[in-house]
Amino acid sequence: MTPPPAIILGLDPGLGTTGWGVIAVEGNRLRHVANGQIKTEPSMPLPRRLANLHAALYDVIRQQQPDGAAVEEVLGNSNAQSTLKLGQARGIVLLSAAQAGLIVGEYHPSIVKKATVGTGGADKKQVQAMVGHLLPGVKLTGPDAADALAVAITHAHHLASARAMERRNSAI
Repeated sequence: MTPPPAIILGLDPGLGTTGWGVIAVEGNRLRHVANGQIKTEPSMPLPRRLANLHAALYDVIRQQQPDGAAVEEVLGNSNAQSTLKLGQARGIVLLSAAQAGLIVGEYHPSIVKKATVGTGGADKKQVQAMVGHLLPGVKLTGPDAADALAVAITHAHHLASARAMERRNSAI
């Protein structure tokens, strides 16, 4: 009997826009399930924006019922205030997944790019194109959703590699 597909939620955190993407993993095949972007209003106070992000993520997780999640790590930049706000949004993303009982994989952006495009220096357009190639028929809601799907694809590859290593080690 074939096991049911594993459902993976990929997340690309951002305070202004958080991308999310859901894939189903069936053996060595990946299938697009859904994707979207959660936007917060810049004119709102920071605590309200974070609360809105948390509520929207709760809804996505409740609707999609993922088995696991993967989150892109944050890169700092020269604007300390922007980096701090991005880190706060990432904290909400991690909290939302943890509260749902999901095991969360975390991946550096260069690892995500290498896993999807083949090079850690790929740009956003290359990532979007490869996500479209790996998930035929996908209709992307935006670049942040494409990045989130790339994170989910990376996690699927990581899990497949870990399972292969387990099988190899148990055969020895």
